[in-house]
Amino acid sequence: MSVILSPLASLQQIANTPSREDGIPEDIEEDLRAYGCKLIQQAGILLKQNQVAMATAQVLFQRFWFVTSMKQFGIGDMGMGALYLASKLEECPIRMRDLINVYDVLLSRARHTLATSSVAAGASSSPTPFHYEPMSYFSQRFYDLKDALVVAEMQILKRLGFNVQVQLPYGTMINYIRVLGLADVEGVPQKAWGYLNDSLQTPVYAIYPFPTIAVACIFLTCRQLQIPLPEEPSHPWWSLFDAELEDITSICGYILRLYRPRSEAEKQLVMALVSKKELRKWLDMEQQAANRSRG
Repeated sequence: MSVILSPLASLQQIANTPSREDGIPEDIEEDLRAYGCKLIQQAGILLKQNQVAMATAQVLFQRFWFVTSMKQFGIGDMGMGALYLASKLEECPIRMRDLINVYDVLLSRARHTLATSSVAAGASSSPTPFHYEPMSYFSQRFYDLKDALVVAEMQILKRLGFNVQVQLPYGTMINYIRVLGLADVEGVPQKAWGYLNDSLQTPVYAIYPFPTIAVACIFLTCRQLQIPLPEEPSHPWWSLFDAELEDITSICGYILRLYRPRSEAEKQLVMALVSKKELRKWLDMEQQAANRSRG
């Protein structure tokens, strides 16, 4: 039986993504990738999707930004399209109307958070609680979101060349943990599983083979729990699984970046750049500010 391997980004795509070519800073791009994956996860939970479909959607979402710039498509629209496509691939389809409603709730809540935070900065009263107004199925907003969903799904298929095969490392990681004799060690399987889920918010699934990602999550877990494993230069434990230390540490760096402390201003900036319109507007403002500082 032939083994189907997941496509990985080239060195050129990793070093200079389309978004970076359009002037989007690397840290903003990575934060937007992570936020788009969070929206996918939140929408999937609300829609009672299984974890495999949500994980597949996040991998497709991450792959997409190695061939397309965030200046061309918004992360909200593409996340919605990725989840819709993944639900079909994993044979647990969701209704288009339900997906649109859920994403409208999530994006409306984000806009409310931004609005209340700006008001609260200059007022002593408590912020207004979020209240969602359901949209009419005959409203222009519903049809706009529906069109965006259809276009997003089509663009993912087109730009990925219909190569939407996704292999996830959950089963592989559990097998590796058993081989290392860590299955019964308290906290190891749960913590490694959590790192594996968090890594979906990073581009690692489009950069490294999935067995290496599984090894990296075990490596990070053992370091965090201070569990010693053989690391002799001649026979380190990760060589058993054909993984390289350089790749492992790079994956761990991507995961640990998610946990760094961030200011409220940084969080609000990412939430404000969900649409391509707002992102383009922000880039224009940054360019104008840079030109004034030079002049």
